[in-house]
Amino acid sequence: MAEKKTNKAGCFIATGRRKKSIARVRMTAGNGQIVVNGRELADYLQRDTLVLIAKQPLVLTQTADKYDVTVNVEGGGLSGQAGAICHGIARALDKANEQLHAELKGAGFLTRDSRMKERKKYGLKKARKASQFSKR
Repeated sequence: MAEKKTNKAGCFIATGRRKKSIARVRMTAGNGQIVVNGRELADYLQRDTLVLIAKQPLVLTQTADKYDVTVNVEGGGLSGQAGAICHGIARALDKANEQLHAELKGAGFLTRDSRMKERKKYGLKKARKASQFSKR
């Protein structure tokens, strides 16, 4: 496994990805504050379901009030960004405490979701949508 990437301040750094979104997560010991691109998590993601998705690793491991999380996320839409934040937090938690690895792996949070948008093909309107066939 890769080395623990941490700086002198005891900060754990990880990267999460989903669709076209990339989230750079920086996790330090604290009281549970999550900041995304300079804004609160609920303020940034706007929907409660997306906030729940982003917080899943912290809730599963019961560490929601033990770490402060700072995230820089870019690319994609809000749904992809929420998934990327979830993936990044899970990887940072794994670096912070290796005893959580089995729990995070079992829940599927350490696995990168590889589903991407299919590319558009020539002669079609979208990836698979074609114009209606007319015999005459």
